[in-house]
Amino acid sequence: MNRTYDLVLKNGRVIDPVNRTDGVLDLAVSDGRIADIGGNLSAAQARECFDLQGLLVIPGIIDLHVHASAWLGGRYAHRMMALAGVTTALDMSGPVSGVLEMARDHGAGLSLACLEYVRPGDTVSGPDPDGAEVEALLHRALAGGAIGLKVLGGHYPLTPEATARVIEVGARNGAYIAVHAGTKNAQSNIDGFRQAVALAQGYPLHIAHVNSYCRGLVRSEIAETEEAIGLLATHPNICSESYLSPMNGTSAKCANGKPESQITRTCLERGGFDPTERGMQEAILAGWAQINMETGGTVALAGGKAALGYWRDRGTDTPVSFKMNPPVPRMRLATVKRPSGEFVVDTISTDGGGIPRNVIVSMGLSLVRLGALSLEEFVIKTSRNPAKILGLSAKGHLGPGADADITVLDAEKHRPVMGIGNGRMIMYRGYVVGKGVRFITTPAGEAAVRQSGVDPLVVDPANTPFCRR
Repeated sequence: MNRTYDLVLKNGRVIDPVNRTDGVLDLAVSDGRIADIGGNLSAAQARECFDLQGLLVIPGIIDLHVHASAWLGGRYAHRMMALAGVTTALDMSGPVSGVLEMARDHGAGLSLACLEYVRPGDTVSGPDPDGAEVEALLHRALAGGAIGLKVLGGHYPLTPEATARVIEVGARNGAYIAVHAGTKNAQSNIDGFRQAVALAQGYPLHIAHVNSYCRGLVRSEIAETEEAIGLLATHPNICSESYLSPMNGTSAKCANGKPESQITRTCLERGGFDPTERGMQEAILAGWAQINMETGGTVALAGGKAALGYWRDRGTDTPVSFKMNPPVPRMRLATVKRPSGEFVVDTISTDGGGIPRNVIVSMGLSLVRLGALSLEEFVIKTSRNPAKILGLSAKGHLGPGADADITVLDAEKHRPVMGIGNGRMIMYRGYVVGKGVRFITTPAGEAAVRQSGVDPLVVDPANTPFCRR
């Protein structure tokens, strides 16, 4: 018998706001694309068929902020994203060479884009690179496969002037630019967020993890949250995401007796510990600093003596997490809308990947159960909006001809059951079965991606809604 479809998913509740679909339907996949959607599609015409009665079928989840490099995220990042139901993601620090290497060697079937970091003493000479140096870095990054740059301001800050230069150079070259708010004269808090909005000068800018600037470090967490909402509502050039996990993530690496990252020092002080290497040791033993430990094919949080030994054995060069994110800002930023009905904060992200807080499904569906989001709104925030931002017109919906990126959810148990990327199974009931990666790049980076042994997916950031904001 001739087979018409590669795969048919039957009897699931299909939710696709782009195509105004919400009902129990069948979905067919051929050649990596959505081939058909409707009632009573023939299982006999498919190579494989799954009965999804009682489950939700949505466009593949797109996480607009992850870490999947050798520097941050590591070899289990792709596996952890697959287990979380993610089908596409944006690595938000690079370096792009390491992200490509990890994707090639440990890919699990996802699509992945990357921003190259702007880090003093590493990718730029110091905290105040001039325009020529920034432009040179951008062109190297694009040629290497990245879609743009990210300023790691909260961790490794630039001067305000240099931060503004990065944003302007990116806009002039049609590249994707993001910042972790913070400069040499403003920390990673609501003041740094306000400064980042001003430094954008109306240019398109992605400001990462809005909730991380609303921790009550300057004023009350509620006052900071409302200020952030007001700034985003009046600056449509700013793209943003926020995450729902109570845990943050940063670097535990120490040099000259203190953590290299300003964020890490702030977290230690918030927990009542000295912002030093000794203070880090004490915080690990006390459980306030939780080391990200590789174990059993994934990464888990740990404190105490075992975590201290793990951290020491690796020369302190490990990620670390602190329970820094209060609940009210997380929920408010995930749900607040503009008068138009669009969300003020564009997407729900995780800042996860290889950092263990990939909770889009578990915590996002909790907001649905509470009535804070509808299922359609959950899909808008986790798939449609990030697809638009990245310029991925064939993702974020399930119309015929779209990429067959699909996430299947158990709404009662708040967990992903199945992930399909580009028509191929990524994850099924807790088992990761996908391999490889499609690396989202620009025409400038296509050759480098191919040379690395990875399949490219070419987009032009200059033509995306992000760069036209």
